Amino acid sequence: MSFSVHNRKTSKKPYPLEPLLLPQVPRSNYLHFQEEKQRLQLKKFLLNRMFLVARIEVNVERKEIVEYYEEVFHTISKQHLGEAVTGLLLIYPTSLLLILESSSGTLYRIISDYIGHKKNEIEYFIQEMKIVVISHNIPTRFFMQWHVSVIKVPVMYLDDVTQSQSLKEVITEFLTQTHKLSLHLCKTAKVGTKGPGNNLHQSVPDLLLSEQIIKYLCKSEELMDPATFINMYDRPIDVTLDSEVVWPAPSCF
Repeated sequence: MSFSVHNRKTSKKPYPLEPLLLPQVPRSNYLHFQEEKQRLQLKKFLLNRMFLVARIEVNVERKEIVEYYEEVFHTISKQHLGEAVTGLLLIYPTSLLLILESSSGTLYRIISDYIGHKKNEIEYFIQEMKIVVISHNIPTRFFMQWHVSVIKVPVMYLDDVTQSQSLKEVITEFLTQTHKLSLHLCKTAKVGTKGPGNNLHQSVPDLLLSEQIIKYLCKSEELMDPATFINMYDRPIDVTLDSEVVWPAPSCF
């Protein structure tokens, strides 16, 4: 008895290959990173700090300067809700030092108001305002509220040190002294109080900035005035680069 064996050919159909899945790497940009950072810190806007110096008229009442800035802050706060302005205003006999902390939009409105007064009034009581430096996206505020201090007694110096210093050295000293003073007020000033008062020249004379430095910065042509800053701020960024210009210009045949 013989058995016949039939060889079955098993058909091996190729299984469909699964599509290759490339690793999905989350991509973001710097703007998203900053927005997420602000969200985690429960911030509604990026915080900026601006340092300003200006010359004031001798016969101007110091109360008039204080009322002017308080009125500006109150007007802007109606349109920029939740963007409070904190900082320090030091009023010297013939000049002032201004430190502002708020959003970029609020700071823009403050210096724009100054430009409007300069255009409409021939002799405005604030003159030769200069922007010393602007710090963007600072982590925290130095001041929890708005402080004003009138320096009634001028600080006397043996000689004018700005005559032998460069602009870089003067700005370095300016930032160093204002930083030390801001740290001192941040530690000592309590929320809800009127601030340091008008006796800083007696309590912390070594932390006060010399008025000679403020006058030097007001006359500096290298520092930017508010009008120049606003013009640069409003200038469009989609400018034509030299590399995009083809020369000679294409002509039609």
